[in-house]
Amino acid sequence: MLAGCGGPFSTLDPQGPAAERVAILWWVMLAGATMLTIMVMAMVAIGFRRPVARQPGGRFWTHGLGVGFTLTVLVALVGAGLWAGERQQPHPVTPGQGPPVMRVEAIARQWEWRFRQPDAEGRMVETRDRLHIPAGRPVDVVITTQDVIHSFWVPKLAGKMDAIPGRPNLLRLEANQPGIYRGRSAEFSGPGYAGMQFEVLAYPPAAPPVFSPLAAEDGP
Repeated sequence: MLAGCGGPFSTLDPQGPAAERVAILWWVMLAGATMLTIMVMAMVAIGFRRPVARQPGGRFWTHGLGVGFTLTVLVALVGAGLWAGERQQPHPVTPGQGPPVMRVEAIARQWEWRFRQPDAEGRMVETRDRLHIPAGRPVDVVITTQDVIHSFWVPKLAGKMDAIPGRPNLLRLEANQPGIYRGRSAEFSGPGYAGMQFEVLAYPPAAPPVFSPLAAEDGP
């Protein structure tokens, strides 16, 4: 079980603000589910005990734990979900309070990803299966598809976002540090789906990469 917490596709090893909120929500949901499970198992164990005369305090289990405790946990879980979901939205960045938002495009098709991003001189360049973003800077990814539904997912940087025909979707991601982060489509789309993976190269802002357009790059 612990082996599943690591690796390039682990959501429990966040490397960006959006992924950190997803991980926090995961831990909150795990804690809430654990508390409810313990309560239910305790009530089941009490039900198997030898019957005894009715004693005061029975409402503690039915009203206090059965209703009050359960509602408290569920309200906390819903609140955590609303908190995390609202902060996943791509809000505008106030000038002077952070680096400006960079905008790129991710175009899916069976079975590859193409990305359009600015190069060092600000010209839009298209690459295949590798997206270049500056580390420490928010990036808005406009996600589209040329055929069927796909799903853009970089677990260490952000949550999932579907690529739907005729409907561009927007996802904000940010890498805390330079590095290469693995991504893939999280929506089955046919026999070539297993190989529909890509990489996000987060580079130091002071040293933007030099890359060739329409090339599947093999190195950082």
